[in-house]
Amino acid sequence: MTSLTERLSTSFGLARSLVVYYGQPWRRSALRQFYASIVKPGELVFDIGAHVGSRSSTLLKLGAKVVAVEPQPAFADFIESRFAGALTGFERVAVGRSAGQIDLLISSRHPTVTSISSRFVETVKQSKGFSQVVWDRKVTVPMVTLDHLVAKYGMPAFCKIDVEGAEAEILYGLSKPIPLIAFEYIPAMPSVASNAIDRLMGIGNYRFNRVVGEQHRFVSDRWKSADELLVELSQMPPEAQSGDVYARVEAR
Repeated sequence: MTSLTERLSTSFGLARSLVVYYGQPWRRSALRQFYASIVKPGELVFDIGAHVGSRSSTLLKLGAKVVAVEPQPAFADFIESRFAGALTGFERVAVGRSAGQIDLLISSRHPTVTSISSRFVETVKQSKGFSQVVWDRKVTVPMVTLDHLVAKYGMPAFCKIDVEGAEAEILYGLSKPIPLIAFEYIPAMPSVASNAIDRLMGIGNYRFNRVVGEQHRFVSDRWKSADELLVELSQMPPEAQSGDVYARVEAR
């Protein structure tokens, strides 16, 4: 049974996330403009790590068909309530290298850093910016692969992955190239991004760009090779701002 303290912490964490992701309309406007440049109406999109659904909401408004994936119970409940009937699909599961079950490590008061990666938790605990974060709950959730989701819903035009350190593991569960993929990079954990990039190059001819933080614009006018991006990422100090790597399939 969940204690009163845990319920209050979860409610506080949900409220915090709603303020961060829905309470800054200028950021949402910039996100909409950015997504409109890469996603067309009617295209299928996967939102892996949907959290409170801010990205799914924007994509739906652009006319995309969205499959949202969120294993964290409080946020899964919120998404089901808010987006009932609007989503093409919703999965209350984690996504990983293989199907099964996995422990979800939850920070009730700081839910954006909930993760299935114990290595992520142990690494970021050492960072000054995470000194106030406590992972106070653990729940076991079902886990599926990207291949499973593709088989169930079809090949998406775009797949966004934001899962706090488990990005590479998710991509190892994909055997066919998705045309456009975005995954979070964390400078303090460079091996996650490098492993993800290596995996993508093993299944498709990808070129890369990136977005810093919530700026919603590409850093470069030119899409780069894997080697170029790996050098760029390797030169970042651990305390540098995180962001998203975008990987686009190019014709050979």
